[in-house]
Amino acid sequence: MSQFSLYRKRFIPDDFVHLKDDIILSMDENLIITKWRPLRPKKNMAGGVSAYFIKQGIKVSKIYSNNNQLLYWYCDIIQIKPTTLPKSLVFEDLLIDVIVYADGRIEVLDLDELADALAHSLITNNEAERALRTLDYLLKLIYRGDFEVLKEPINHAEATYYSSII
Repeated sequence: MSQFSLYRKRFIPDDFVHLKDDIILSMDENLIITKWRPLRPKKNMAGGVSAYFIKQGIKVSKIYSNNNQLLYWYCDIIQIKPTTLPKSLVFEDLLIDVIVYADGRIEVLDLDELADALAHSLITNNEAERALRTLDYLLKLIYRGDFEVLKEPINHAEATYYSSII
């Protein structure tokens, strides 16, 4: 699977990054799971494992501290864009993020960035609508206690990965 490449496109700030160091742990038509380290070093974050739920438009990341303790679960609202690059996938970050802490607290981030992106025509009305509907779906899933559905593939891929390198 190392022949497959992932790219991230952000609107704010405007950037396009090849995630060349991400390790793809598993992949099918609706789910890609990667292990990664931050592109830029962070004080208390060592890295994480992410699941791209392609049809749902959600990327869920299990974020670890420098001492390998779970910090939180970080959810990005995303969309997949067609690419002419062979064996590659471009995902666009639709700005809205949700953090789920171990104690159950939930934080919704960057709604202001979505408003700014709309105001400056960086995203379309359809993309903003999709982002908000996906946020609604994600929050309802979390509030009814079903977030495990999104965490389980990450935990499973992690366990499989670590058992294969021992």
